[in-house]
Amino acid sequence: MALSETDTATGNQNSFVYVVAALAALNGLLFGFDTGVISGAMLYIKDTFDITMLFGQSIHPSLVEGVIVSGAMVGAIVGAALGGRLADRIGRRRLILVGAVVFFVGSLIMAIAPNTEILIVGRILDGVGVGFASVVGPLYISEIAPPKIRGSLVALNQLTITSGILIAYIVNYAFSSGGEWRWMLGLGMVPAAILFVGMLFMPESPRWLYEQGYKETARDVLSRIRTEDQIDAELREITETIQSETGGLRDLFQPWIVPMLVVGSGLAIFQQVTGINAVMYYAPRILESTGFGDTNSILATVAIGVVNVIMTAVAVALIDRTGRRPLLLTGLTGMTAMLGIAGLVYYLPGLSGGLGVLATGSLMLYVAFFAIGLGPAFWLLISEIYPMEVRGIAMGVVTVLNWAANLLVSLTFLRLVDVIGQSGTFWLYGILSLVALVFCYRLVPETKGRSLEEIEADLRNTSIGSDSSATDRTDAVQTDD
Repeated sequence: MALSETDTATGNQNSFVYVVAALAALNGLLFGFDTGVISGAMLYIKDTFDITMLFGQSIHPSLVEGVIVSGAMVGAIVGAALGGRLADRIGRRRLILVGAVVFFVGSLIMAIAPNTEILIVGRILDGVGVGFASVVGPLYISEIAPPKIRGSLVALNQLTITSGILIAYIVNYAFSSGGEWRWMLGLGMVPAAILFVGMLFMPESPRWLYEQGYKETARDVLSRIRTEDQIDAELREITETIQSETGGLRDLFQPWIVPMLVVGSGLAIFQQVTGINAVMYYAPRILESTGFGDTNSILATVAIGVVNVIMTAVAVALIDRTGRRPLLLTGLTGMTAMLGIAGLVYYLPGLSGGLGVLATGSLMLYVAFFAIGLGPAFWLLISEIYPMEVRGIAMGVVTVLNWAANLLVSLTFLRLVDVIGQSGTFWLYGILSLVALVFCYRLVPETKGRSLEEIEADLRNTSIGSDSSATDRTDAVQTDD
């Protein structure tokens, strides 16, 4: 059957949207590469630098290692704290460009670092770029994407995060035989350069343009990503929301916004304190205890990275069909179970043979359940549930919390293992996963299939002081299929 002109136009516009979203999702690749590459590099950095000294002071090696790893988290907190306001002030596209430059410089500094202190400076700069990327990537995509495919396109950002982690693991393995950690860290310049050049040719967010008064430019951008009848409807919705908002940090504490601030903050913290980046940052160290050597430990992390990418791709395919909540609840249930099993396996004496395989398998499944639920759902939901005028600020606030929790996990993991053992550490993360499951079941709304303006309009009808149940709040933004 021949396609109508409307179908053809929609197909062309969706194709352009996919191109824009895929390029913007490279922000996630920076994020993922930075997360994954340090896990392998740290095995060899300690052979180059004296990690018992820092700034002339004698320090426990595990603390110095934690500082090197967590330097990126410190930078990311700064980047996320500034990123929300900068995204609202200078625009989404320009902030992506700035973030790419900062990440490039940070990667270069790490590659040529003469000592531990300069290496940490490079890590911090890398982190600032990642902090910008973690705020503006999902924000930009959510404002470009049509409602029906917004979930999949924003989740594409999470797919590139996991792809970045996998690429980093492969890079680590490729250079592991010679311990060439400078090449591992320096190759982060490549995706940063690709992102910068690509974004030079991409449009600004039409919502941001319209809000800044560039109405004709906003219409021109929308004409490339929407059909004609969709353009007028979307501009009307944007106009109505702009007229009803004042913007600013204090507006985050309006009664109707506070519940979603709680949801976003909770998801931000739980995404990290359930232990995912303890596994991502320290996977080779964790797997060494199963009897693997350095090279084999890095190779095993590649398998974990493959599982991560595959299951994130599954989430991208499902998230606009099944919705956000089912994937969240399924993922957290599986994470809780796998952390319980991992803790039990590490509690038993001797991890060689079958127990070693079971330990590795439980960690792979833990990552798989994270990848299908809490991983993509957090970044998608925080790009959907806040009103346009404060969306950048709100995403900045919750992303800062996310990176702060990430910093806490990266700094404390090795010390937790020293104090309560690997089994106790996994059980602690399992308990927190169970708490996160209850939190999501009670408070997280379903947002699939709605425009950002429709979600905002519905949430205005619910205040934190209302008597409605969590189910009622969920139904308030749930589409009827």
